[in-house]
Amino acid sequence: MHFPRFPGASLAAGLALAAVSGSLAGWLALPGLPELLALAVLLALSAGRYRLVVLLLVMALTALAIGEARQAQLPEGLSRQDLRVKATVTRWQRDGSLARLRLAVADCRPLAAVRPACRDLGRVRVSWYDPPPLATGDVWSLTLRLRPPAGFANPHTFDYGAWLWREGIGATGYVRDAPPPRRLAAGKPGLRDAALAHLDRRIDDPLTRRWLGALTLGASERLTEADWALLNATGTTHVMVISGLHVGLVATLMLWLARGAARLVTPGRWRLAVWPWWAAAMAAVGYGGLAGLEPPTLRAMIMTLVGLWVASGRHAPGPWQGWWLALALVVAIDPLSLWRPGLWLSFTAVALLILAWQGRRRPAGWRGWCLALLRTQLLLSPLMAAAVLLAFGRLAPAAPLVNLLIVPLVGSLLVPLGLAGWAAAPVPPLASLCWQGFAWLAHGLQAALAAMADTVPLWEPPGWAIWPTALALILVTLLWALPGVTAAPRWLGSLTLAVLVVTLTPPDMAKGQLRLRVQDVGQGQLVELRTAHHRLLYDTGPRFRSGFMPLSTLWPAGQQFDAVIVSHGDRDHAGGVPALVAQHEVARWYSPLADRPSAAGGEADRQPCRAGRGWRWDGVRFRFLWPRGTPPDRPRNDRSCVLLVTAANGERALISGDATTAVEARLLDAVPEGVTVLVAGHHGSATSSSSAWVAATRPRQVVFSAGRDNPHGHPRPTVVRRYRRAGSCLWNTALDGAVTLWLGGAHAPALAVRRALPGGVESVEGGCHTVESPH
Repeated sequence: MHFPRFPGASLAAGLALAAVSGSLAGWLALPGLPELLALAVLLALSAGRYRLVVLLLVMALTALAIGEARQAQLPEGLSRQDLRVKATVTRWQRDGSLARLRLAVADCRPLAAVRPACRDLGRVRVSWYDPPPLATGDVWSLTLRLRPPAGFANPHTFDYGAWLWREGIGATGYVRDAPPPRRLAAGKPGLRDAALAHLDRRIDDPLTRRWLGALTLGASERLTEADWALLNATGTTHVMVISGLHVGLVATLMLWLARGAARLVTPGRWRLAVWPWWAAAMAAVGYGGLAGLEPPTLRAMIMTLVGLWVASGRHAPGPWQGWWLALALVVAIDPLSLWRPGLWLSFTAVALLILAWQGRRRPAGWRGWCLALLRTQLLLSPLMAAAVLLAFGRLAPAAPLVNLLIVPLVGSLLVPLGLAGWAAAPVPPLASLCWQGFAWLAHGLQAALAAMADTVPLWEPPGWAIWPTALALILVTLLWALPGVTAAPRWLGSLTLAVLVVTLTPPDMAKGQLRLRVQDVGQGQLVELRTAHHRLLYDTGPRFRSGFMPLSTLWPAGQQFDAVIVSHGDRDHAGGVPALVAQHEVARWYSPLADRPSAAGGEADRQPCRAGRGWRWDGVRFRFLWPRGTPPDRPRNDRSCVLLVTAANGERALISGDATTAVEARLLDAVPEGVTVLVAGHHGSATSSSSAWVAATRPRQVVFSAGRDNPHGHPRPTVVRRYRRAGSCLWNTALDGAVTLWLGGAHAPALAVRRALPGGVESVEGGCHTVESPH
């Protein structure tokens, strides 16, 4: 069989760069891009530059795909509006009475007459409380209340909005009861669903079911939160989902079997046989299809196919040509993969392997292969740790040792036993024997991982330490991977970088300085206040109907707070108390007498917030202005703790919870003349921020802690206008994400303001923002 000669590295790199450039251009939605690309294609055709035409077409196709993905998102004008959709269930997971579904929308129309169209809406992620029996492939007519894809924007936290984008989800929301849901067609289970159902019938042990489904069928949705926590803590998530390891293993096994058969059939010419390579490629494609061809599986399959071509040596590209070609194919077929950390983890790892092994002799004997595996793992470990640290903000110190043991174990025993069980499915006793061996290994492996996670726990560094640590790890990798570097600079450089990382210290805060951060927690409130050596929370954010608490996403477990003030008992202010108690340590709690959180520590740790009570931390003064002996039968909002904080240079911050205009009227004689920062009362509701209060406080900066598209219309138009007329700078967590303000600089006024951006980045802001009310 004749193989076409690969045209060269320049075309492969050009295709990859064209695909990446087109995806980025489509994401930026550059004006006039389609016309510009069409003109460029015509000019290239007229000049006979056909290779350039191909590159431009690849760029245009990826840009178009990203543009379609943007169009498939819910229009802003339909946020929280009732929509009637016809949709197919593509994935679902049940958690008690709640089911989380991914739907492929085929038809969408708003129930209200005067609303934007939603016919382009694609995939959505919704919650369904107390749903009927569900199955993948079901077609339903549903009433949904959706919102455009977005998440909380807090520094150094998981970017949920970016995750929704790279998963291609155009809206999130929940299923409404009226008009009632109606099943239009029952789902027809595919091969993967039938295989998972077979597992449910044949295997009683939950751990074996979950791990077997994940390792052999790509059913990672079956893994529990405890499974993911254990895998994250040990840096082994890549071995539990379908990845290049699994697809490559299947292809390698098939290649060995086919080449063994070729040796028996044609002893003298078996090395020249082509069909074993095709058999390996078909095995990789078949296994990828069985696993559902989710983006990680698709990427692994493409990389394996290109790797087989490179390894065959039959008019094949070289390693770097294959690398560029695989990148081009993955991005061209799935342009959204450009925003998935897994893409860069995979290609960075392969690039390092090419760099480290190109030009070296092939290992000889089992000892040589073991040493090669050890060297490869040691080289990959720091680079993968840096990539995971940058992508997810965590680092598993035990990962190098654990992966050195677990990768061969999973690759040579666990996955082969699982696959052998499927191959022996027609002979149930033999399949049960294979899966029993899988179960023993799985339980042993889980126990070993748990012991390692307890011994060397997961490290989630503070935000300021992420980039310096990641850069040090990357430099260590380059020192040992680049050819021509001698041993002395490698060891000396590695030790120097290790010392620098170990001795990293957080940025100092001066005595008398205050950092106030109003976190983005949706429709609720959570304010973090820091001095040089102390830390306080005012309120703990909401708790949603599903049980989710935004506070649990803000910091890794084990934080220490010198004090927590729960302004009053409303769920949007006190909802995060259970997460705070379960995950962190609090030295002292403050709350109104009638709203003392029962979950918050012992009696000795809880004190009432009472007007006049105060303390001083690092030159910063804290003082309660309210309640003034408020009786328990007052409305809950009027029991809110009102806190005044004064920095060393006289700049002041005032937080009043949900205190109403009645409380504000009683505090007019207690508030100082001119407030630097005011967290607007009751999220900008009209029940707070009276004209007299605004005139008395005259705040320079006002922060509304409100949820995006909240149903209450916060902040209210009248309140926004009052603060505007007072000359205040206005901020809204629904629009700006977390807002951070620094008070108490060396020269007053020295107020600095930062706002959070998606991905945990903060931008410094100099002027005022104009905050609009949603109504």
